[in-house]
Amino acid sequence: MKKLKTGLVVAVFVFISCISSGAAFANQSSVSLEAPNSVERGTEITIKVHVTHSANNYFHYTKWVSIKVNGKAIARWDYGKYKYKRPKAKNFTEEIKYIVTDDVIIEAEASCNLHGSKKKAIKKVFIK
Repeated sequence: MKKLKTGLVVAVFVFISCISSGAAFANQSSVSLEAPNSVERGTEITIKVHVTHSANNYFHYTKWVSIKVNGKAIARWDYGKYKYKRPKAKNFTEEIKYIVTDDVIIEAEASCNLHGSKKKAIKKVFIK
């Protein structure tokens, strides 16, 4: 009888976990970048990373977001399973300021805690 109750509790827990993770359970975090195409040398730009994911709960969430410029990391946001550490929503935006002194290649990536990253987003910003 005790084994049956334990098994039932586990089954209910797994079922609720699957339902609360969203309709598309197996989903990687994906990103898109927003930045100008070209600027004057020395211009401060705002780089926005738009993150898309199917869930944002204790079991399934975007674990981190990073931005690199010309291969060098300039920003990283790390998240956790607890509500105060998770992203603001399933789909969210992070941004950072950057001063452009030469042509740059910006790369952004996000990773799901269960399924990893869909792919990097790449944006080139040229000096006028």
